[in-house]
Amino acid sequence: MSGAAAPALCLTVAGSDSGGGAGIQADLKTMQALGVHGMSVLTAVTAQNSLGVRGVWELPAEAVTAQYRAVVDDIGVQAVKTGMLSSATLVETVAGLLAGTTAPAVVDPVGVSKHGDALLAASALEAVRRELLPRATVATPNLDEVAQLTGLLVETEDDMRRAADAVLGYGPRWALIKGGHLAAHGNEAVDLLTDGSEELWLRAPRHDNRHTHGTGCTLASAIAAGLAKGLSVPEAVTDAKEYVTGAIAAGYRLGAGIGPVDHAWRQR
Repeated sequence: MSGAAAPALCLTVAGSDSGGGAGIQADLKTMQALGVHGMSVLTAVTAQNSLGVRGVWELPAEAVTAQYRAVVDDIGVQAVKTGMLSSATLVETVAGLLAGTTAPAVVDPVGVSKHGDALLAASALEAVRRELLPRATVATPNLDEVAQLTGLLVETEDDMRRAADAVLGYGPRWALIKGGHLAAHGNEAVDLLTDGSEELWLRAPRHDNRHTHGTGCTLASAIAAGLAKGLSVPEAVTDAKEYVTGAIAAGYRLGAGIGPVDHAWRQR
């Protein structure tokens, strides 16, 4: 007896968040909510909760490679999302894996220098620029990550354009500059998507809700889910922005700190 046809296939390569709000957990919840089959490659295990990260244990490159090959060689994949890659070794390993995969890749350059000593952070950052960003269909840095990657301080929409050009200079096909932290737009969360010629500004009301843990992971995963379903990059990003805006509005309190966005807001 044959089963139903599988939904679109989406793979996340990222760290685990024991609190369930970000990382692999957020990615898989997002993929489920958007109707795709989520698969995972763990790059690190974190001990974290609503108050912060207590510890990080990175997985060896061979464990990351083995997970990736196991999934892709048997099941296949229609889009890949990368998240936390905390060392130059892991960045280079994942970049190499993406180079041999034809599926589109969404690169969320998170945690680039959050863990480890300064030397490690600097080498990981250079590896992201040199190895990982050229493999990206879409790169999704926030304003802090833009500053780390390009040295540009973004304070206006014109700055966002300059930042996008600088990020595109590293080789991704599209750059999505996330302006959620832009002080100039008090009531509006503004993002810029561009491939250097086409430009799409995405605007949404800024919700007065501090429970926003996992926003970046969720957005990148939602974009990957759209690409896995065959949407164009502008369509996938537009849909993802709408999904994450609703998830932020519905974010809930968890523990004593910052709670997560609600990945299941459409189902509730």
